[in-house]
Amino acid sequence: MSGEEFAGTMPVPERQRFDQAELERYLHAHLEHFQGPLTVEQFRGGQSNPTFLLTAAEGARYVLRRKPAGALLPSAHAVDREFRVISALHGSAVPVARPLCLCTDESVIGTMFYVMSYVAGRNFWDPTLRDASPAERSAIYDEMNRVMVALHSLDYAAAGLADYGRPGNYFARQIARWSKQYRASETERIEAMEKLLTWLPANVPPGEETTLVHGDYRLDNMIFHPHEPRMLAVVDWELSTLGHPLADFSYHVMLWRVGAGEIRGLKDVDLAALGIPTEAQYVAAYCRRTGRAGIEPRVWEFCMAYNLFRIASIRQGIMKRVLEGTAASRHAREAGERARATAELAWQQVEQHLSG
Repeated sequence: MSGEEFAGTMPVPERQRFDQAELERYLHAHLEHFQGPLTVEQFRGGQSNPTFLLTAAEGARYVLRRKPAGALLPSAHAVDREFRVISALHGSAVPVARPLCLCTDESVIGTMFYVMSYVAGRNFWDPTLRDASPAERSAIYDEMNRVMVALHSLDYAAAGLADYGRPGNYFARQIARWSKQYRASETERIEAMEKLLTWLPANVPPGEETTLVHGDYRLDNMIFHPHEPRMLAVVDWELSTLGHPLADFSYHVMLWRVGAGEIRGLKDVDLAALGIPTEAQYVAAYCRRTGRAGIEPRVWEFCMAYNLFRIASIRQGIMKRVLEGTAASRHAREAGERARATAELAWQQVEQHLSG
């Protein structure tokens, strides 16, 4: 995993440290072929589940994901769900790291954790892919589109995930969930958020579809082959569930709606010069691959507003953890402070596209 100021690893901060000797003993007992001594570094970036690079004898590398320390919101940071879904997907058309072991015994390092294989490849943080050629950019974006379709086309019941979520009524349930999470982590009154909390549940579009969804499908959660436009692994499955594919896809496509100051988006970028498809072209490719005739504009714009609301709720949760001193990332305060701006952008979306 690498990428600009988020690149690589760093020494484990004091607040994230745990008993490495105890972890090493656990891995000796539960991980085939594991040999110490063990060294631990923390990956930079990310605000949710702290993620660590484990290096063992002869350069063997693994990745550990753990729940954060401290009091957590209900249903948040479910690393056991992450382990379950990558175990189901490993070997499928959706590329994931190989799952190795799950530890639910909190006495080992203080929280639940799992270990997976280390995937060596490229991880991009800048969606303009500035070091790539136009042809390479086009191929990487097409690969992202292809893998998302593979995820949404997967027979989740055959993969053993029939009970991974509740089919149907997805938007209403998710709006209720994130509303509750937002209230549990609220640190100030945000007028735009208050409006969204009322408007969204009253305006859910009709129609139900259910697929496996990633919940955070974005460029920096993907690892690509070192030299080819081929995805080797989708990571960070914390928010995955059974849900509406258009909620998942529209979250991914928000990349085209926001500028560099929000979440490193593509707004106001010369896409044609870079070889990157437009939003309309990218959506058309998804529809073609999934056999859709198209997506009704009002449904699409509702999905955009919903996803911005969800991001605002997540960022509010990050801000709460910053104030409590348990946030995982050195960039957490900056992300948390954007909760208000994200909520205002969501409400602006409603007023521009969906009012009346």
